[in-house]
Amino acid sequence: MKEALQALLETTFDTLIAQGVIPADAPRRIQVDRTKDKSHGDFATNLAMTLAKAAGKKPRELAQLIVDHLPENDAITQVDIAGPGFINFFMNDSARFAVVEQALTNTQAFCSPDVGKGEKVLLEYVSANPTGPMHVGHGRGAAYGSALGNLLKATGYAVHREYYINDAGRQADVLAVSVYLRYLEACGETVAIPSRAYPGAYVQECGTALFNAVGKQYFHPYATVIAGLPQDPEGEGDEIKTAKEKHLDALIEKVRNLLGEGYRSVQDFGLNTQLDSIRATLKSFNVEFDQWFSERSLEQSGAIEKAIDRLRERGHVYEQGGAIWLRTSELGDEKDRVLIRDNGLHTYFAADVAYHLDKLDRGFENLIDVWGADHHGYIARVRAAIEALTGKGDLFHVALIQFVTLSSGRMGKRSGNFVTLSQLIEEAGNDATRFFYLTRSPEQHLEFDIDLARSQTSDNPVFYLQYAHARVCSMMRELQERKLSYDESAGLAALPQLPEPNIEDLAKRLAAWPEALANAARNKAPHQLTYSLRDLAQDFHTWYNSNKVLVEDDNLRNGRMAMAIAVKNVIANGLELLGVSAPEKM
Repeated sequence: MKEALQALLETTFDTLIAQGVIPADAPRRIQVDRTKDKSHGDFATNLAMTLAKAAGKKPRELAQLIVDHLPENDAITQVDIAGPGFINFFMNDSARFAVVEQALTNTQAFCSPDVGKGEKVLLEYVSANPTGPMHVGHGRGAAYGSALGNLLKATGYAVHREYYINDAGRQADVLAVSVYLRYLEACGETVAIPSRAYPGAYVQECGTALFNAVGKQYFHPYATVIAGLPQDPEGEGDEIKTAKEKHLDALIEKVRNLLGEGYRSVQDFGLNTQLDSIRATLKSFNVEFDQWFSERSLEQSGAIEKAIDRLRERGHVYEQGGAIWLRTSELGDEKDRVLIRDNGLHTYFAADVAYHLDKLDRGFENLIDVWGADHHGYIARVRAAIEALTGKGDLFHVALIQFVTLSSGRMGKRSGNFVTLSQLIEEAGNDATRFFYLTRSPEQHLEFDIDLARSQTSDNPVFYLQYAHARVCSMMRELQERKLSYDESAGLAALPQLPEPNIEDLAKRLAAWPEALANAARNKAPHQLTYSLRDLAQDFHTWYNSNKVLVEDDNLRNGRMAMAIAVKNVIANGLELLGVSAPEKM
């Protein structure tokens, strides 16, 4: 109905232009909103106030002209002018409850407003380095990216979901030597783990698994491995840190030389082991990707050199101090950035530039990256590189995921300050974990209440929603068990005659759902759906607790059943978009 009113106002707008009441170049911003107060009707528009200056008329005078030229519509029973120039619309009962029929008979269409118009979106999220298990921070990005992908697809976008695997560069080398040292330990050697290596128990398990797989095929005495290396000093400070990095770099080079072709095998074993763990965790978390994109493939295909050559052709690259630089400071970044170091190796930034060029070359019209909050300073340089390469920097969007803290819960398998996503899911449950991650905007800090997530009370928002869905399913089973009838058509006809006043409030909540989907998609904000769903569930529980559904009166039973099933359908749709189950029993 909101769209129908907007169409009527569009027609009126054109009529008033033709009559010279408003100029042809007047801003065409027609907004129709649902009213909060029933005395103000069902919908209202401020069009007269926004056009008054352009028309040279008082808002109430212009409002009267708009009302006078408004095309007739059988759904509208009354139009009032209120306050400084608001136009209020009162709808008939059939219009108020038409939404219930839509939610019942064509749920998919009702829950799929076409916002995207087929726009091709590449959504990259999670992309956690495959150097260890996923932690609770990664989980928030996974829940957000997954729900955003579901939402965009449901609202008419052509969505491609991608995970960028950082399987090249220094962190992959650090993982390789960390696994190799644990492998030597499994071979019986006593080793010292460098302070800048990966020390986690998962690395020790990986080293042992490598030994079990290949025996002593890659064995070299530990004394040979560390012979001639610079010291790994203890302590803090910049000089100490530099010395630690030199020790680690030298260790990487030494292991690479000792193992030869076997080095890549050790590295791949470590990377694949961690990737398998990440894939399994994400699968259990209902997070899927259309493609896992390897950073290493960019090197192998020459994509990095291609991107740098294109930048050079466009005059954005220069050499200084033996390194190759990109003039990002001319395109919004705070300073220029290195693409190729003075040792001839490309930077992570160069690989990111090539990756985003590859995205655009594949024909995507909208690039959305989901990053951790600590990558905030990286946005300007990537956007600058995209602008330098293609002139399409405005197609690049980043959602920053703020940090997560855990409160009031007892994490049984917690080790130090590190909590894996798998541990949190085991403690709080998959549904609660996903929903709680999505209860706040990703730009806001999130405190995750584990005890609340585990509770089965109305205070737990996901339990409250799932209970609403299960309640209707239980009612439908009871209907069959009691051999009562339900006629959908009769129910739709009976809705306007139901005696309870809050039935209209419930219909309004249903009608607001497609609008909530559209707004959330435009704002890239799936967390907004949690608010809309909780409001719907609250109104449903209030109505349901006050009005018995399975009564002997056919009209009452059919009408209330129709409303309850419509609510169930919308809640199920919302939970599915959020990646949360809709149980039929609880």
